[in-house]
Amino acid sequence: MASTKICPPFNLQFFDYFYPLKIQLNMNIPDGLKYTKDHEWVKIEGTTATIGITDFAQGELGDIVYIDISTVGKEVAEHEIFGTVEAVKTVSDLYMPVAGKVLSVNGILDASPEKVNQDPYGDGWMIKAEIKGTGDGLLTAAQYKELIGQ
Repeated sequence: MASTKICPPFNLQFFDYFYPLKIQLNMNIPDGLKYTKDHEWVKIEGTTATIGITDFAQGELGDIVYIDISTVGKEVAEHEIFGTVEAVKTVSDLYMPVAGKVLSVNGILDASPEKVNQDPYGDGWMIKAEIKGTGDGLLTAAQYKELIGQ
């Protein structure tokens, strides 16, 4: 008995190739912020910086379930770890984009770490720091978009 194919086999390579592009096209990358190659964003106001992870980073991590930041009151050098973010898939280090003293942690994230997924540039910010520098080595929104291929 001859078999009949109703449809061709599903091509996973085709799906894997085009699905990430769909996600990247919807990435939110605000122009008024600075970015790092480690996917943190920085909003600098005078000597105070608000820091979080980018929309791209939260999308790659998946559902965030816990944020651990124990560096409040401490000086953290540029590119040093200031905390970790735990997602269903993995745990990832958080890197200080500019040297400075961690002033505060977003208290909302203790009870609602999913705010990072829902609003990474708003309610999902992670720390505020008094910075020691200008952040000249940080990426612009255009440079960050190029980095992630958007």
